[in-house]
Amino acid sequence: MNKIDKVLQNVSHHLNQQNQKYPVLRFDEFLTNLQAAPYSALRNIFQVFHDMIMNYVKEGTDEYPNDPESIHYVHYDCSRLFVEGTDLPFFADRLFANRLISFVKAFKSSAQQNKIYIFEGPHGCGKSTFLNNLLDKFQEYSNSPSGIRYETIWRLNWKILMGSTSDDKLSIFEKIIQMEEDRALKQMEEIKTSLREAPAEEYVELPCPSHDHPILMIPKDQRRAFLDDLFENDEFKYKLFTEKEYDWVFNDMPCTICSSIFQSLMNRLKNPMHVFKMIYARPYEMNRRLGEGITVFNPGDEALVNRVTTNQMLQSRINAILKDSNKVLYIHSPYAKTNNGIYVIMDIKSHNTDRLIKLHNIISEGVHKVEYIEENVNSLFIALMNPEDKKNIQDFASFSDRIEYIKIPYILDLHTETEIYRNIFGKHIDSAFLPMVLENFARVILSSRLNLRSRVLWEWIGNPEKYALVCDENLQLLKMEIYSGRIPPWLTEEDRKRFTAKRRRDIIGESEFEGIQGFSGRDAITIFSQFLSTYVKNQEQITMGTLYNFFTKYRKDLGDALPRGFMEALTRMYDYTVLQEVKESLYYYNEGQITRDIQNYIFATNFESGVTEICNYTGDKLHITDEYFEGMENYLLGSNTEHEARVGFRKEIQKQYTNTTLTREILMEGKSMGETRLFQDLHERYVRNLKEKVLEPFLENENFRRAIKDWGTENYRAYDSKIRNDVDFLIANLCKKFKYNRKGARTICMYVMDRNLAIAYPEI
Repeated sequence: MNKIDKVLQNVSHHLNQQNQKYPVLRFDEFLTNLQAAPYSALRNIFQVFHDMIMNYVKEGTDEYPNDPESIHYVHYDCSRLFVEGTDLPFFADRLFANRLISFVKAFKSSAQQNKIYIFEGPHGCGKSTFLNNLLDKFQEYSNSPSGIRYETIWRLNWKILMGSTSDDKLSIFEKIIQMEEDRALKQMEEIKTSLREAPAEEYVELPCPSHDHPILMIPKDQRRAFLDDLFENDEFKYKLFTEKEYDWVFNDMPCTICSSIFQSLMNRLKNPMHVFKMIYARPYEMNRRLGEGITVFNPGDEALVNRVTTNQMLQSRINAILKDSNKVLYIHSPYAKTNNGIYVIMDIKSHNTDRLIKLHNIISEGVHKVEYIEENVNSLFIALMNPEDKKNIQDFASFSDRIEYIKIPYILDLHTETEIYRNIFGKHIDSAFLPMVLENFARVILSSRLNLRSRVLWEWIGNPEKYALVCDENLQLLKMEIYSGRIPPWLTEEDRKRFTAKRRRDIIGESEFEGIQGFSGRDAITIFSQFLSTYVKNQEQITMGTLYNFFTKYRKDLGDALPRGFMEALTRMYDYTVLQEVKESLYYYNEGQITRDIQNYIFATNFESGVTEICNYTGDKLHITDEYFEGMENYLLGSNTEHEARVGFRKEIQKQYTNTTLTREILMEGKSMGETRLFQDLHERYVRNLKEKVLEPFLENENFRRAIKDWGTENYRAYDSKIRNDVDFLIANLCKKFKYNRKGARTICMYVMDRNLAIAYPEI
């Protein structure tokens, strides 16, 4: 065998394996598969679409799983759906991902009504990329073992049907018709012979043009009893008979062609078992390019000339074998090709406006007239729309209740915005920036896309001046954190308590009206490219000062498009954050001692001042005095807290300890004290306040500042070991915990010291 033959044989072997992977099944074989795997075998387009999305996206991640006010606004990783294996990736931010998952889950939890789902968004938001990638993954999933569905195909056996009616039982009129049909059949066979075709098959194969699910071949009035007998009394059977997502199994009718074939066979054979033996199931193969299961229309695609599709050769064979004088009409519309599939309109303008309007009756009634017959249409209708194109359909008021809009705005999640930059310019760009500066570039872009005023934020926070050191006057920086799934650590305890589930839903709800103005996705990439090419010229990393100068001096025109004072507020937030990083990196208190202190304090709140008790949790002997309480509360509440507030705080701790911590968490749930919610809350407070004071010993120490400046040089060896140990510890922690390189860690330490940030940012 030569090399060419071997290569061709390998390809042939692979293709044979593909063709044999999903064989055509007899109806009884299909029912056996249905019993074995009912969840996958009994699905319509809406259920498969849901399963496809969840197959690629998986469950979301909740960063605050124990938060009682959680609204389950979680992080969904959509990379397998929209990024991996695509020619042009689409990045779904947290807001859109949650919107999409809620949308598809609604498919599965209720009975499906015919609607058109319009994804609406401004130019440059990536709508077309989103939909193309979605359809590619749907086709990939539908043609895989996980997503396989079956459609009906009829195999009408010549021998059985030809022998089912003897001539002596026919009337004169029927005999004349049969003679004509026999003559037509003979002519067809002569044509085959002249074309040197293979001998006639044993059967005539008729695929259902509407891709009907095989279970619909069971008569509707018998379907419930049939399925009751088919399945054991298990979880699936309970869902099948009780949940709305399976209403279609009992309510849908087969297409007119399948119904007429079934009835004609019943009239001829008189035995339903013989009819069922002619029903087969084959995989419903999706192919966008052929319009099978997925059809996409662009605005420039003209309307189809032929609105009715037929097959004269097949019609002649049907007439010949069934001898029914055209009682079975094998005609259908182009909509049949996407029945139980996806029908897509890209942008509602030009010819696509007419297409959408013509869908009105189909979507409303679920049926479509093809000459004299009715055709069922149960497709997933999807469209894309720019906001300005809404006027094209606003005159059709009756259409409004059949349209569901899903917003695709510009990116509003800073993590997704930065991921786009990494994808386009390479992940190595992180090394060109000091930590957080790249994210701050994304915040600048996002500020142009957010509304200036937020009613919900103002009702919640009140006067934003109390956060002037870490947030802008419009509270956009706060909203960006929330949109990214993060609760800022600088919020006061009171505001955190007032961050209720209702407020969270209202804030997330405001995103429906944002991201339609400002810098588009294309604009952002252009701006970032210019920024990168301007400042990445040497080994120095880009700093916050560089970013500030770009938007306020170098490209002042861009800065003028930002909210007033935003760049200054962003710098203040950056200063606060890097100060916390330095404090965190210097912090090395004894964790064991902190744990003992908190457990002792919780225990002590159960007693009045002036007594001595042994702590049940640590075994320590406690002299419980006002001075003892005040010493701990200086770290828990701050040294400036009034006496009345301290007493109220102790009472609240004691109440929570007796009502929840001891009685429920420790005694009932078997938790240790260190695992309780009360301990963890106090631990967070205690550590946070310890860190606030960690820089105090170094603020007035000029040697410490000079040691940081000389770190990495020969002069550094001249400092005493204590200072060197502290500086080495600080640099190492900044690298380990916050992803600085050693040079960047030194730079940020000097930044904090030179700007006196510890003094500029007292306890917040």
